[in-house]
Amino acid sequence: MEQAVSTFITRRSIVAGLALSAAPAAILAGAEKAHAEPRPEKSLYERLGGIFAIAAVVDHFSDAVVKNPVVGQNSRNPRLREWHTKNLERLPGLKFMRTLWLADVSGGPYRFVPTKPGATRLGLEEAHREFRISPAEFDEVAAELGRSLDFFKVPEAEKAEVLAAFAAHKGEVTAGYVAPD
Repeated sequence: MEQAVSTFITRRSIVAGLALSAAPAAILAGAEKAHAEPRPEKSLYERLGGIFAIAAVVDHFSDAVVKNPVVGQNSRNPRLREWHTKNLERLPGLKFMRTLWLADVSGGPYRFVPTKPGATRLGLEEAHREFRISPAEFDEVAAELGRSLDFFKVPEAEKAEVLAAFAAHKGEVTAGYVAPD
């Protein structure tokens, strides 16, 4: 047979128990603060929200680039116009590659490997050379990326870091551009 266990608790016993359990925690917390090394800042990848958040931004951005009048389907650049009208079956793969690229440059666990290796680890010049992207067209794509980051309400500091990482490759992406005479 079961025996009844007394569960008589007084206010005094609760306060005493709380005081006894809180004291070591307070002492330990104080000791940790005194000897704690500064925590490393989260990576941009983590601050962006990880791979799923990055993929959402890239998906939105990629669709917007296709429709962008300067660099998309109605671009004056015949190579960009053709890609955005005749090669859209490749867009899911491009979105995947762009997601890997952003995850990589933001400090995430994924590594971007270029499909057309170039002079740098990311090799962006060879993948973009045939499009003859002008500096102004590059800037429009960067602006589109900024609008996508705004759409997802990415904080200004993180937005600036993403755009700086993007801008760092402007020379590679525009390497094939030949200015008209």
